[in-house]
Amino acid sequence: MDFSGPAGVEVLRALADPVRLEIVQRLAVTGEESCNAIGGDLDVHQTTMSHHYRVLREAGVTWTTVKGRSRLVRLRRDDLDSLFPGLLDSVLNGARRTHPAAEG
Repeated sequence: MDFSGPAGVEVLRALADPVRLEIVQRLAVTGEESCNAIGGDLDVHQTTMSHHYRVLREAGVTWTTVKGRSRLVRLRRDDLDSLFPGLLDSVLNGARRTHPAAEG
């Protein structure tokens, strides 16, 4: 698997941050969630959460859909699995071993 290209580097960089990894773990369980719901459970300032959502979106890890006044976020699991087979599952499994309470 080649992570040397820009897409691979950005995906790995996005997944390397503990807050973004927690967001991804949660989305892996829930499928789709509002930014407010995810951010409300994490002890992170709203502007910092916006930054994390942007990094994930720009790296191609998540999709954000606007519905009314809500922003819904979901993983781009199919796209990630197609480009980087097994990466997301490996990262999520590794995070569960490191932080068992995050299993959901």
